[in-house]
Amino acid sequence: MSVFPRNFNKEFLHVSHGDGIYLYDTEGNCYIDGASGAVSANIGYGNKEIAKAIYEQICKTSFAHGSIWDSEINEIAAQKILNIAPQNFSHVWFVNAGSEATEAAIKMAHQYHLEKNKGVSEKCLVIGRENGYHGSTLGTLGIGGNVNRRRLFMPMILDHPKIETHYCYRCPFNKEYPACGLECATKLEEKINRVGPQYISAFIAEPVIGSTAGAVVAPDGYWQIVRDICDKYDILLIADEVMTGVGRTGKNFCVDHWGVKPDIIASAKGLASCYFPVGATLATEKVADVFAKGSGVFAHSHTFNGMPAASAAVSAVMDFYVKNDLCGNAQKMGDIIEKKYAKSVADCSFVGDFRGKGLMWGIEFVKDKDTKEPFARKDEVSAKFRDCCLKKGFTVYPGTGMVDGINGDNIIIAPPLTINEEQLDELFNRFISAINSFGIDLESR
Repeated sequence: MSVFPRNFNKEFLHVSHGDGIYLYDTEGNCYIDGASGAVSANIGYGNKEIAKAIYEQICKTSFAHGSIWDSEINEIAAQKILNIAPQNFSHVWFVNAGSEATEAAIKMAHQYHLEKNKGVSEKCLVIGRENGYHGSTLGTLGIGGNVNRRRLFMPMILDHPKIETHYCYRCPFNKEYPACGLECATKLEEKINRVGPQYISAFIAEPVIGSTAGAVVAPDGYWQIVRDICDKYDILLIADEVMTGVGRTGKNFCVDHWGVKPDIIASAKGLASCYFPVGATLATEKVADVFAKGSGVFAHSHTFNGMPAASAAVSAVMDFYVKNDLCGNAQKMGDIIEKKYAKSVADCSFVGDFRGKGLMWGIEFVKDKDTKEPFARKDEVSAKFRDCCLKKGFTVYPGTGMVDGINGDNIIIAPPLTINEEQLDELFNRFISAINSFGIDLESR
């Protein structure tokens, strides 16, 4: 094997091709992609409209370095993104992936304060959240709080302050919503004052926590509180919508559920739906104007930022997304999941919580439903359940460590936004079959 694998100890399936919501291995087996890859292949596979658009752009030019060239297709793609973004957003900075989008966001926040204060500012720290994940670069690992992804690289990481996350099923304050007073949100102000507001440039959070907690939804009122706190202390609010953006939760961007407008949005995955590696950092007029009136230069770039071929993919995907009302379909399918399948899944003996929005749902596994005791990490429950699902002919997205950084098992179900009700039934029939089979396996241990 010449490719450096993710795991030398694992045998991987070999993909042959994809068609719609289905993937096929080289042995002819068909799988429903119940996870959209890594919650990213939003429009499914084998879309010839998208392939044609990328091909036509590559035939013109695949690349033109951004230090010299602009490209019409970049402008077209950026405008189409802004068309679905909250109204106060005015500019798009193209990158190559989600980690780069959040990395650019935190650097943009820092430079914003420098530009605003004519090169003099101590605002260099970003407040993140425990169990948060914002990318695998050293910069983004520093603002994330996920233990499993940070541990190996701790000596290399510049750590940033953290607050507890919203996690109603396992409230870190042992309170109940709404009597809790949303302490998970008000803790932000306490942390700002402990560190010193003069040192804080931004607060970053996923509206629905993705891979590190399993689709944990922010309670109503959370985002309004953190928005007000950020405004009070001249701190930018960054929404990490790498996973939740572009219709995944039944809104164009997940923050739209609460009517809150951040200052910066990091986006990726759904933008080109895995037809091309691309991400984007969206800035409001408020942010962009400070740069324009200051140095005029954002001190951040990579060679492949704003590749015309990538923008052609984004443009075509945005057209397909809007034309087919995939955002509306995600909301419709999410309502069906909640009404038709939520109770049967939640009633399973080893399911502690079933949560989500649109076409992004998380299932948390527990050893004891009454005490919420998690399975031990060594049991590898989420990984084994993923393998069980593969045997039933579909994929899920497994996660671990959300309870205490080590223990805790969850999976995310997040099929392509193109899925219809018949296909959704097919997916959940297989899922319930997997749950039943896995439950018997757990009891037999």
